[in-house]
Amino acid sequence: MDSDDITSNGNGDNNFGFKKVTSKTKRKLVDELFSGVAGKYDLMNDLMSLGVHRIWKDEFCRMIPDMNSTILDMAGGTGDIAFRIKERAKKQNKNPHIVVSDINPDMLSVCKNRAIDSNILENFDIVASDAEKLPFPDNSFDYYTIAFGIRNMLSLEKVLKEAHRVLKPTGKFLCLEFSKVQNDSMERLYDFYSFNILPAIGKYVARNQDAYKYLAESISLFPDQEDFKTMIGNVGFSDVSYKNLTFGIVAIHYGFKL
Repeated sequence: MDSDDITSNGNGDNNFGFKKVTSKTKRKLVDELFSGVAGKYDLMNDLMSLGVHRIWKDEFCRMIPDMNSTILDMAGGTGDIAFRIKERAKKQNKNPHIVVSDINPDMLSVCKNRAIDSNILENFDIVASDAEKLPFPDNSFDYYTIAFGIRNMLSLEKVLKEAHRVLKPTGKFLCLEFSKVQNDSMERLYDFYSFNILPAIGKYVARNQDAYKYLAESISLFPDQEDFKTMIGNVGFSDVSYKNLTFGIVAIHYGFKL
């Protein structure tokens, strides 16, 4: 799959699901989409994955070996990954400095309220920013994590380059994202579920059918495991690899800034 199918190609031609829109329009539509589902976002994750997203995210967090570190959780949204890292670190008597960043203020508002309710205030910052133009200096973080967010960006290349820039030498990039199902029978079942069941759940629970129709379409357009691995390597990451979870429904991609 050509990366121009899903990223900005210089003519402002982007995919919002299966629709072709300008970069400005896509950003506006994605922002409105996440603002509209922010309050039900975590509930919808449980319903649409039958709770399996918790297993995926736990595995993702286990790939951060050093809990006394600085971590940028990009597209951190409601803070699900950040809070899991904090909980895991607490069990190890460690205290990482986590920066949760997202372009959507409504998602970050949910994150802030969760942090206050959980009394997670130390070494925990919330920063509104664009993943393509991060407000952080070079060589700032030990880890860059992004879970189910990179698929919504305008330019994968720009996001990956920024991730590489803000990581310290030997820093680790980690991306959890929907990917290409590796089993033919499972793929057919998954496609039916994605395009028929997910929008229905979105309609009745989040009152937003279009948001979950977009989810299914954006997943189908995202690069497969090998193509995305190549893209990560092309911006300068080394030792790039990936781990498939649940037949490849999702994959954890990772690489190092060496």
